Amino acid sequence: MTGKPILTARELRRDYQQGNTNRTLSVIRKVDLDILSGEKLAIVGVSGSGKTTLLNLLGGLDNPCAGSVTLKGKEWGGLNATERAAWRNCHVGFVYQFHHLLGEFTALENVAMPCLIGGNSVAEARQNASELLSRVGLGERLEHRPAELSGGERQRVAIARALVRKPSLVLMDEPTGNLDPKTADSVLDLLINLNQELNISFAVVTHDPLIAQQLDRTVTLKDGCLE
Repeated sequence: MTGKPILTARELRRDYQQGNTNRTLSVIRKVDLDILSGEKLAIVGVSGSGKTTLLNLLGGLDNPCAGSVTLKGKEWGGLNATERAAWRNCHVGFVYQFHHLLGEFTALENVAMPCLIGGNSVAEARQNASELLSRVGLGERLEHRPAELSGGERQRVAIARALVRKPSLVLMDEPTGNLDPKTADSVLDLLINLNQELNISFAVVTHDPLIAQQLDRTVTLKDGCLE
C-alpha cells in the first residue's frame, strides 16, 4: 500500500475500573496505528483482547484514557459532541456482526437514513440509497423490511448503509461472523469489490485467518498492544 494515512492513532490507552474496586483493567495500552487511504486492514486477536474497544476508539465512539486519534486531519478529542457526530457521519461507516437494522423501516429507508442525518434531501437520500442497494445486489428488495430478508441480505443492507455517505473509513466488527460460510464468502467478495470501486479504507476485526489473508495487511492485538 502506498496511500497516505487517513487515520493516525498514537499512544492510545483505554482502562476500565473493575466493579466497585480500585483496580483498573488496561484493555488498550500504548497503541500506535496508521490506516492508509484505500487500505483493507485486518485486526485479529483472541476473544477479549480489546478489538472492539479499539474500533470504538478509532471511530470516535469512545474516548481514550490517553493518546489521540486523528481522522482526516481532525482529532476526535478536539471535537465537541455535535462536531464529532457530524464528522463521523461524513467520514466513518460501521458494520457489526449483527446488522442492527431498524425493523420498522424498509431496506431503502435504513440505507437512506445516514444521508438524511447528513443533510441530504429526501429525494437525494433515496436516490443514493437505491443506487448502492442495487450495487450490492438488492435492487429488487428496496421496499422489504429486515424481517423479510435473509441473513446475508440484511448484512448487505448494513454494508450499504455504512457506505452510502462514501465515508473515508469503514470499521467492521466480525461482519461475517453471524453468516453461514457460503454467505460469508459472498459478503467478503462484495466488500473487496466495493473497496476497489470506491477506494474506501476498511478496518476489519475478525477471528478468521482466511478473511485476514484476503486483506492488504494484518495487525494482531495482544495484551492491549498491536503486533
